[in-house]
Amino acid sequence: MSMRFENAKEVYEQWGIDIEEAFTKVRRVSISVHCWQGDDLKGTEAVQNELSGGIEVTGNYPGRARDGNELRADLEKALSLIPGKHRVNLHAMYAETNGEFVERDQLKPEHFRKWVDWAKKLGIGLDFNPTVFGHPMAADGLTLAHPKDEIRKFWINHCKASRRIAAYFAEELGTASLVNLWVPDGFKDTPSDRLTPRKRLKESLDEIYAEEFDPKYVIDAVESKLFGIGSEAYVVGSHEFYMNYANQSGKLCLLDTGHFHPTEMVSNKLSAMLLFHSRVALHVSRPVRWDSDHVVTFDDELREITTELVRNNALERVNIGLDFFDASINRVAAWVIGTRNMKKALLYAALIPHNYLKELQDRGDFTSRLALQEQIKTFPFGDIWDEYCKRMGVATENEWLDVVQQYEKDVQFKREDEKVGS
Repeated sequence: MSMRFENAKEVYEQWGIDIEEAFTKVRRVSISVHCWQGDDLKGTEAVQNELSGGIEVTGNYPGRARDGNELRADLEKALSLIPGKHRVNLHAMYAETNGEFVERDQLKPEHFRKWVDWAKKLGIGLDFNPTVFGHPMAADGLTLAHPKDEIRKFWINHCKASRRIAAYFAEELGTASLVNLWVPDGFKDTPSDRLTPRKRLKESLDEIYAEEFDPKYVIDAVESKLFGIGSEAYVVGSHEFYMNYANQSGKLCLLDTGHFHPTEMVSNKLSAMLLFHSRVALHVSRPVRWDSDHVVTFDDELREITTELVRNNALERVNIGLDFFDASINRVAAWVIGTRNMKKALLYAALIPHNYLKELQDRGDFTSRLALQEQIKTFPFGDIWDEYCKRMGVATENEWLDVVQQYEKDVQFKREDEKVGS
């Protein structure tokens, strides 16, 4: 242990903080790392469609993963630079069918065998998402809430297939798979009927979830959104819709940090959600003016989210996943930055004297509360974080970028001159 760590440890210990206890607490938390940062949401389907549903990836940084093997290699490199044992989150569009076209409502566990074999090798779990966008059946912006029975049925069957695939993940990997359902349904301009599409969406969800799975295999979550590109006026699956549906049906309500009004903070919602839900799920992203899915940074809202989770002893009640995609920077670096920041914020929150701050609030000493909250911001946290990384066997903050840049030179940049599979 370095002298810098020992000195930093003394600063925290003056406030009754047990560094070793904080390390243990944070070590237990696994983050679900989203695969789609590595290939700009292109997917591995035999027939690729244009993105839709208000999703847009910008940038053309070289080295994008072009197939499942490259994507897994990039993910593996990223995971090697992130402290802790984590999970990987897949979309249905990452099926591998040996070049054969398989429609999404016909997907089977065998189409994800390579992902399962890889996850077994790493000793990690897999989560899953139906891909209800980027498809001709979603061209007009409606899917599970569509007025046409055949379109609704197609997406219902796709979601059913996705839950069976998740159950297969759990059986093979020995850890439950979270299946998160998000659909882009909505209208660009003011609707003449808001109720009926929501009624259709509820009926579709009821049909999807009619097939029951043991929660030790499948954990179901539903994700809301305030608006999207092409659905600015109305989104069928609003926060109020899904919060009530989750409460009624026993599903997890998933809060995406980019899916609310810019003045709404997910951190402020967590304590209320945890009072009424046994579990909550998160997609941590960083919206810039809109749901733009920027790489997660160590900002105020991220620290406030983790502070809420730690001080309310809720780490074991929340499934934390990430959701961002940036094609303007090295994609492996994006994973590393975003996921390390998520873990970093958890450790930061575990090093706050929460009990003392609560005591100050209860006795009305708001001056001391604010003073201490500000003082904590200049504690020598960086030295504690570096020590945590060393103990977890990964590069420190000053070291990991060199590793990524070497990988970029040796592997990613060479893809620009190679054919896939060559």
